[in-house]
Amino acid sequence: MPENTLLIIICAVLALLLIGVVVYFVMRFLRGSIKLTIPQASFGAGQVISGSFDLVTKKAIQGNQLIVSLRGVKETEIRDGDKKRTRRDEIYCDQITLENAREYPGGYFAKYDFQISTPNMQSPEFMKSGIGQTLVSAFSLLSDRHTRIKWRVEARLDSKGIDLAASKSVQLNLGQFQ
Repeated sequence: MPENTLLIIICAVLALLLIGVVVYFVMRFLRGSIKLTIPQASFGAGQVISGSFDLVTKKAIQGNQLIVSLRGVKETEIRDGDKKRTRRDEIYCDQITLENAREYPGGYFAKYDFQISTPNMQSPEFMKSGIGQTLVSAFSLLSDRHTRIKWRVEARLDSKGIDLAASKSVQLNLGQFQ
């Protein structure tokens, strides 16, 4: 294959991917939006994260569930010579369901308040749970300077087709543990 033909094929594939991403976000925007508000950005072990979000639909949406979740993702930077890549593993997820399946009409607007607890690393019950053990294992890896845990609160309308979602980063200080 001539060199120019291969370059044209690569450019065409990249253009199609870019168009696909743009179409996805336009369709998501046309369905509605979620605006998440969390007044505080830093929390300790066992504290409650309080916040709210506005749900706006532009078209009718058949929702499966409306949820708020707290997620912890371990990010590990791996260096192999001059190459650097990042590995991401979700190590914590707690979610609360605000509404089960229902129809949201076009032009719907509502404000939802929520409260979700951060992991309590001081609680013996939590430390004995599977999630607690996973967090202990993840934190033991944090002695490596290239590993960190990023925490996010996410509000999501899980629906048929494209979901509506918004998320915010939060800082968690979970304290000392064994």
